[in-house]
Amino acid sequence: MNAVVVKNIEKKYGSLAAVRNVSFEVRKGEIFGLIGPDGAGKTSIFRMLTTLLLPDGGTATVAGFDVVNQYRQIRDCIGYMPGRFSLYQDLTVEENLSFFATVFGTTIRENYDLIKDIYEQIKPFSNRRAGKLSGGMKQKLALCCALIHKPEVLFLDEPTTGVDVVSRKEFWEMLGKLKKQGITIVVSTPYMDEAHLCDRIALLQKGVIMSIDTPENLLKSYPKTLFAARADNIYQLLQDLRADAGVESCYAFGEYLHLTLKSGSSDPGFLREIAAPYQSTGLEVKVIVPTIEDSFIRLMNEPTP
Repeated sequence: MNAVVVKNIEKKYGSLAAVRNVSFEVRKGEIFGLIGPDGAGKTSIFRMLTTLLLPDGGTATVAGFDVVNQYRQIRDCIGYMPGRFSLYQDLTVEENLSFFATVFGTTIRENYDLIKDIYEQIKPFSNRRAGKLSGGMKQKLALCCALIHKPEVLFLDEPTTGVDVVSRKEFWEMLGKLKKQGITIVVSTPYMDEAHLCDRIALLQKGVIMSIDTPENLLKSYPKTLFAARADNIYQLLQDLRADAGVESCYAFGEYLHLTLKSGSSDPGFLREIAAPYQSTGLEVKVIVPTIEDSFIRLMNEPTP
């Protein structure tokens, strides 16, 4: 049985369709990522799956329980870490942990093996108020509270947003250890580089899932050769190549432009011939391997069926 099953779920806020006909399944024991920018619908999906919002259409189950009719059972068997820090800021670290343990009828020691690695990192700050913690420590405290009752499914809504690079790396290492202990993890993030750390991902844009696959398969399915180009006047080159009839797509990506050609050619020399009439000085062209972000941009620009 899958840990999460979502079928044609929808959510509207007035006339705005935040989630449109979304379907996906999360296998037991995997890390499943919802990847997309702000406003893509990630938080709305999480709130419906954690029974904080009622869907306007479709069905969903978590750990075999229906999100509408069996919400009490779901709340007992999931952990939820919302995007915004939502613990009691005037309580100390230890008081927050004790409170959540009491709510779920357990103790810190009962599931200590599960939270040990995280708990040991925040233990030196046991008597500090949660509101006075650093961003990384708040993140670890929130994760510890979400795990205190050993949930079957853990929902993490943009857990690394606004956190430094080192803390992000440590956090994902913790998720890898939790996965080994059999916990199913559903995580959302706007960071495309974190997609590679998931077993499977769903690329989400404007409330619609564009693709679901493993990160590796998603990159393998990129249909054309991707080029990177730059020149002394890169903005002018961007304008020229976007207007050229032989260029399929062209967008800025760091210090380079990323391009595909309508011909599907994989020869950098062919792209140089296209760019030659524009007399760009310092022109550099090379073939590159697509990233998850490149795949996302391509899917985003494809016509909606």
